Order: sequence, then C-alpha cells, then structure tokens
Amino acid sequence: MKLNIQDTFNKELPADKILENSRRQVLDACFSFVTPKKTANPKLIHVSKEMLEAIGLTSENATSEDFLKVFTGNTVLENTHPYAMCYGGHQFGNWAGQLGDGRAINLTEVVHNNKCWAIQLKGSGETPYSRTADGLAVLRSSVREYLCSEAMFHLGVPTTRALSLSLSGDEVLRDVMYNGNPAYEKGAIVSRLAPSFIRFGNFEILAARKQHLILQQLADYTIKHFYPKITSEGKQKHLDFLTEVRNQTIDMIVHWQRVGFVHGVMNTDNMSILGLTIDYGPYGWLEGYDFDWTPNTTDNQHKRYRYGNQFQIGLWNLFKLANALYPLIEEVEPLQEILDNYSTIYNAKYHQMMKSKIGLFTEDKDDKELIGRLEETLHLSETDMTIFFRNLSNITSEDSFEIAFDKIKGAFYSINEIQGEIINHWQDWFSRYFQRLQLETLSNKERKEKMDLVNPKYVLRNYMAKLAIDDADKGDYKLIDELYQLLKNPYSEQPEYEKWFAKRPEWARHKVGCSMLSCSS
Repeated sequence: MKLNIQDTFNKELPADKILENSRRQVLDACFSFVTPKKTANPKLIHVSKEMLEAIGLTSENATSEDFLKVFTGNTVLENTHPYAMCYGGHQFGNWAGQLGDGRAINLTEVVHNNKCWAIQLKGSGETPYSRTADGLAVLRSSVREYLCSEAMFHLGVPTTRALSLSLSGDEVLRDVMYNGNPAYEKGAIVSRLAPSFIRFGNFEILAARKQHLILQQLADYTIKHFYPKITSEGKQKHLDFLTEVRNQTIDMIVHWQRVGFVHGVMNTDNMSILGLTIDYGPYGWLEGYDFDWTPNTTDNQHKRYRYGNQFQIGLWNLFKLANALYPLIEEVEPLQEILDNYSTIYNAKYHQMMKSKIGLFTEDKDDKELIGRLEETLHLSETDMTIFFRNLSNITSEDSFEIAFDKIKGAFYSINEIQGEIINHWQDWFSRYFQRLQLETLSNKERKEKMDLVNPKYVLRNYMAKLAIDDADKGDYKLIDELYQLLKNPYSEQPEYEKWFAKRPEWARHKVGCSMLSCSS
C-alpha cells in the first residue's frame, strides 16, 4: 500500500515539547504527537471507493491487512508522525478554553492528483486533549458521520469526507442522553479526510493565550496552503484571509439551508477554516419545515443552533475569529467592515438560492415577498421540506389550484389540518406563484430540470440512519451500503429506492436517535 505522503502541518508548525500522552494544558504549540490506541479485533464494515481513489489507493488495497491496521490505528505508516491538534472554542456562546482533538488523531497528509488530503481517525484513543473522556467512538455515531459526510458531498454541500468505517472490537461505555443510564456499545472508528481540519478554535486558543507569534505562523501556514490566491502582504493579507473565510462560511450555510440540514452544534471549535461542514454529531434534516427546529437535546431550551438561526451563528462565530486575528491587524475598522458585509452577502445568496428552489430564474421585484409568504405558509402546518420542494417542480404554469395542491399534498403530515385559514393561505400563495411563473422564459420541462438539481429527492433523515445503526448493531451492514448507494445520487429519481422518498414515520417522531440526539450522537 503506497501513499504519496507529504506532511506539512506537523513539520511547519510548532509541536508540543512534551511527548507524554497525558491530559493537560498544552502551551506554545499547535499540536501534540500521539499514537493511536491499538484495538482488540478490528473489522472493516464499509469503504468508499471514491475516496480510496482520491488518495491513490484501489479497492484491492482496501482488502489488505495493512489497510485495516492503518485505518483503525493499529499500525503507524512508515515515516509518519500522528498528532492531535490544539484548539479552543466558544461552546453555546461561552469560552471553553482549551479543547483540542479529544477523540481524533491525524495520521498524515497525502497528495494525489495535485490535491492534498489530511487523513484523520475519529475514535482512535485518548490524546492530551481528551479531558475526562476516553477518546473512543461508538458504532452509532460513527455510522452517522460516515454516511452523512458522503451524503453531504453528493448534495453539493462543502464537507469533510469519509474513507472507511470499522469496528474496533472494543466495548465503549456511553450515556446516550446524559441521563445517568450509561451502557456499553460497540466501539468503531471512522477514517475521515479533508484538505485540512483546522478550525476557528485553532486561532482562538493562541489569541487567548497571547501567543501572537504562533498565531501568525498558523495564519500564514493556512493562507499558504489553502488560500494561495491571497497574494497581499502584511495586515492586508490577514484581512483578505478573514474575507475569504467569511465567504466560504456563507456559501456553506446557504447550502445547509437549501437542503434543510441542521448542524446542531455550531460551536467555534466545530467551524472549519475552509468553510467545510465538520463534526457530524447531533445533526438532522428538517422533517417539518420549521425555523425553530434543532436536533440537539442539549440546545432544546434556548435553541441557539436552530435551523433559522444558523446564518446568525455563522456571523457570531466569525466575530470570534476576527477577535482572534486582531493581534495580527491591530485595527478594528477593517475587521468590522468585513463582518458588516456578511448579512448583505448572505441575504443576497439566500434569496437567489430560494428563487432557484421554487423555479424562478428571471428577476422580479416582488420575489422577496413571494418567498416570504411561502415560508410563512409552510409554517402553518407540519409540512415535509424535502417532499414539498421536490414535488413543487411538478407544477406547471397552466395548473389550477386544485391540480397544484394535489401534487404537493403528500408533503403534509396531517392533510386534515389543511382547511379554513390554512387552505386560504395556500390558495393565495399559488395564485401569486402562477402569476409569477408567467414571467419565466423556460418551458415547464426546463424549469423542472433546473429545480430538481437544487431540491434533492433523498436526504439522510435521522430515522434512516437509525435503521442502519440498529441493523449494524446486529452485525447486518446491508442497509449501510444501501443508504450509501442511494445518497450518491440524491437528485436522481432512483425508482428502485422510492420507499425512502417518504415522510418521517410516526414511530420516529419522538424516538431517541431520530428526533432526540445528544452531542455523543
């Protein structure tokens, strides 16, 4: 098994001088060297052929004993030095101090076809940043991360990727809902990849400790390797860096809103400096269209990370990143200007995204009102987001209200609710929509084709992941593969998988792992 190893992070940035793997505050360093924990009886459950090829391997490589050992942490690749990153973060709005890679270990960096991939194992043992935890992961959370990161990529959402999913053979003690009922679960390891796993929190911890020289080293390293188009110097270079991160963050969140994805825990330590979706914990997709929904039980009271607030949290997190970069710039006004432009840029991109979802591709001054009225109407009763927008593309400008309503009624969870004032709202909206469609130059067929490219038919609903997890717990991995294959083509009709184009079943409405998820999920 040959990989083109070209490490940079652990060669160009300062390392923890203490080599002992003990839980502690790590000072004057961006990372600590650490060796993954050997597992009892590793077993490969699933592997991504796509990501094998991305790093220069083949399906044949994946069947080897070497592959299994390396990607479960049992063997360290020759001439590599695994490490865990040091970072801090704001968690639910509060500064948490040092956090770091508590259950993730970076194996190495690989270059293939002129693209760099950092390879990381999640659930491979404790590090200096594990605090009171064991650094391990369970099958439940690992299946969710493995399937979701690949599903997000094929939806066109910026994301980290997943290479392999393995059982460790170890039992791991977890309290799923933090309610004093811990139980042993199957241990698992996900091998995940990204150009880099650097987060906002990597910069925050250095600024908080006033380690400004290392802060500049990290900023310059990140620009050099991941934002090479930035050619300015001095303070302007770091301002341009913040501008680029702002733009990437906006793009990512607009995509989240487009497909109905809720991250669930947008702490600054879970924000990628490259604008990638990272750390798939208590995530979920909207079932009913609801701006107030969050999948995270920890956030159930204040709903800080609810669907309708994700763009505001993106800005809040960028403020914290700007504060961290301030020592490199020492001027408030240019930083403030970058942040002040966030909402204008976001709102414009969100508006264009929503227009594409409802099939409007020409300009009209009343489009904002039409979109706003639709969002209000969708909130009047429980309406499945994915099914509604997908079926909206079947409506033509010649349809009557009755015909149009019949095409989208499958999205309502309780059709009996759609009467009185609610049906009046729908009649009013469709009347305006039909009128607006008269301004479009595309044929009904062309408009449908474009709408179907932005409105997925299939997403990884939590109940689907739960079914795959339950089967995997019994040693049956067929459903993991079925969902993996389905979600590679989320915009295609795939009639053989039509059963997954359905509302959340009632049994999943309040079930742990479907509607209720914790940060251990």
